[in-house]
Amino acid sequence: MRRVLLHICCAPCACYPVRLLKDKGFEITGLFYNPNIHPYQEYLKRMETLKEFAEKEQIRIIYLDRYSLEEWLRTVVFRESKPLRCKLCYQMRLETAASVAKNGNFDYFSSTLFFSKFQNQKILKESAKSAEDKFHVPFLYIDFREGWKEGIRISKELNLYRQHYCGCIYSEMDRFYSNK
Repeated sequence: MRRVLLHICCAPCACYPVRLLKDKGFEITGLFYNPNIHPYQEYLKRMETLKEFAEKEQIRIIYLDRYSLEEWLRTVVFRESKPLRCKLCYQMRLETAASVAKNGNFDYFSSTLFFSKFQNQKILKESAKSAEDKFHVPFLYIDFREGWKEGIRISKELNLYRQHYCGCIYSEMDRFYSNK
């Protein structure tokens, strides 16, 4: 069975990719590494929701037990505008996923970031290719967006916590701050 390390940004975005990868015969291990999520209570909420989802779907998850907000902020400070901050964030998370995949002898790595229609797919692909080249682990590209509605349906059916912004402080501001 082919082993894939699936970087997971949140449980709702994992619903469709996990089921699709299982249907394609992959053995899935998830990776929760998301230093961009702010505030810390939101980070904990998303991690707890992933634990609940992983139990229901019977998948193993690697939790990198560190909340690296300072590292993430140092990476994006003075580069807050889109798409640059997103590119830096993608690189940080996908390089970590590729590194963990290499150390764990996985056949591939992938990410649920490719599920969201709100993420910049072109920059995501470039970041994944860069991580693949750097760590010599094949990136498994699947455009999970085709299952957008199905993923939302599954997450609601499972009664998962569904957040209303990407995760970073800037996306929270973009979503909720009205005096721009």
